[in-house]
Amino acid sequence: MKQSLQLRTSQHLALTPQLQQSIRLLQLSTLELHQELEVLLTENPLLERVDDALDNAVRLLADGCINNATQQNENEFQSAEKTPDTSSNETVAEAAPDADAGPVNNDDWSFDDAPSNGSKSHNDEEDGRPQLEAAQTTLREHLLEQMRLNIREPRDRALIELIIDAIDENGYLCESLEEIYESLPIDLCVELEELQFALTMLQSFEPEGVGARNTAECLALQIKRFPKIPFVTRRLALQIVEQYLPLFAQRDFTKLRKFLQCDDEDLREAQVVIRQCNPKPGLAFAIAKSDYVVPDVVVKKIGDEWQVMLNRDVMPRLRINQMYASLMKQQRGDPCLNPQLQEARWLIKNMRQRFDTILRVAQAIVERQYNFFTHGAVAMRPLVLREIADTLGLHESTISRVTTQKFMLTPHGMFELKYFFGSHVATETGGEASSTAIRALIKQLIGEEDQKKPLSDSKIADILGEQGMVIARRTVAKYREALKIPPVSLRKSL
Repeated sequence: MKQSLQLRTSQHLALTPQLQQSIRLLQLSTLELHQELEVLLTENPLLERVDDALDNAVRLLADGCINNATQQNENEFQSAEKTPDTSSNETVAEAAPDADAGPVNNDDWSFDDAPSNGSKSHNDEEDGRPQLEAAQTTLREHLLEQMRLNIREPRDRALIELIIDAIDENGYLCESLEEIYESLPIDLCVELEELQFALTMLQSFEPEGVGARNTAECLALQIKRFPKIPFVTRRLALQIVEQYLPLFAQRDFTKLRKFLQCDDEDLREAQVVIRQCNPKPGLAFAIAKSDYVVPDVVVKKIGDEWQVMLNRDVMPRLRINQMYASLMKQQRGDPCLNPQLQEARWLIKNMRQRFDTILRVAQAIVERQYNFFTHGAVAMRPLVLREIADTLGLHESTISRVTTQKFMLTPHGMFELKYFFGSHVATETGGEASSTAIRALIKQLIGEEDQKKPLSDSKIADILGEQGMVIARRTVAKYREALKIPPVSLRKSL
């Protein structure tokens, strides 16, 4: 084969660095956005935040006097924000909206004109005291404290502490006494009966049920210590948890009445006692970490219309560093800072574009899901990403990025933007019903059912069919499982 040179013309899509940054910022959540921003602020000296927590802090000179220059510069910058002059103020010029960026509502979310969270006077803050969270007591510390107060013998204390070390976070003994006995040195001369006595002492501690080896023993320990329970009811409840706990969990009351030879009233009283027990007593001392979700947009009803507003608390206020900008404007700065200046401009523009896109998508969702905000989840209509994309003139992948890990605060609660999108189910009249609305109807029907005769999946499908929604039994089961609602056999009660 002979080699030769050929010239071909072709077209291909190339993503500029600015477009890549815009796409990356768009798909980040609020927490990830602020983490990314902190990295960029560290790497780029020309970029700074106006809403910095230390921005309004009082700075002292070396002799202990207050630095008045800092406060004077801050006042000058605030006055420049009110009367921007693009010819003399580089900071405001860089943060101002570009002409090709589309219409921008400065009253809603301007990076420079948004009110600062740190605008309180110093006199209002001088009486504040930091609120320190008290250290939470762990289960092990709680048990050891009770042991020190109730047990005097050093040998008994050592054995109980050995068993406490084998207690898991739920309060159960994760190792058998035989395993603990075999792990002890022979020269200690510890008998298995001593370990059993130490476990009995431990099971008398708080919380009730701690030190149990299984669920049945945990419930039995609590039932034995419940006050003011009739003897017959206590004995029946102990018999259920020790011998027939699987049948009780399956709510097979017919077999329970047959095996226990009792009536419905006695079984109902025993059920009330068992339900007062905590199957995992140790979780009361677990250190819970709360995950807070901050909304990106807030929906409020003003008059007869639903208005969408961006959450100002999650919007960072950025600007070009005034000192570096002045030096570069006078051509006295380092030429190496020119790329960083361009990157800072790109970031401010892309950040503005990110929040503008989120606001547009949220407004389009509220317009199409107007009945949801008025009547609730049962009025949700079918909606797909393509419908919003065609309305706003954006790509479907852009809508997917915007609706991922972005949250909307509504009068009905906090929802991810993806919550408002769902498939459809055909109706007898030829219309469409949203799967979200059907799940809400299923939850409503189960919440209003007779607990003695709960609705089966087939019955729920028939009820929905009477309302004009053609839905199969297996689809009802799928939606019920998505709502984490147990089947009919586990919802039945006496």
